[in-house]
Amino acid sequence: GDYIFYTDWAWTSFVVFSISQSTMLVVGAIYYMLFTGVPGTATYYATIMTIYTWVAKGAWFALGYPYDFVVVPVWIPSAMLLDLAYWATRRNKHAAILIGGVLVGMSLPLFNMINLLLVADPLEMAFKYPRPTLPPYMTPIEPQVGKFYN
Repeated sequence: GDYIFYTDWAWTSFVVFSISQSTMLVVGAIYYMLFTGVPGTATYYATIMTIYTWVAKGAWFALGYPYDFVVVPVWIPSAMLLDLAYWATRRNKHAAILIGGVLVGMSLPLFNMINLLLVADPLEMAFKYPRPTLPPYMTPIEPQVGKFYN
């Protein structure tokens, strides 16, 4: 099931999502700030992404998946650091991008690691909640490891 896949690939998933979420936040927010000149846009952008993820989490939960199936990333504190960097370096846009990008790139994975430590163990969830959308004939059967080795 999906949960066991996540358990097997947890570290890889964490790295890939950290890079993609940091990039998504920085590129979107820097674009907004450079072309609108409004400080505080990264926090606004992160809040919108957080709300969208809450909606997605609610939708999956309504489909019968466990509450922890969708983990909402912690974008807002990193976005606030990005806004602070923009405010502190508003005369130099390249410094805003460089310093803000480094702050987000270092803080977002940290916040998300703390967030992921609070999530229920995916392997335990896999056995508690078989995937509800699969018909019975497609329900995974646990492999009989070592069955023929006596």
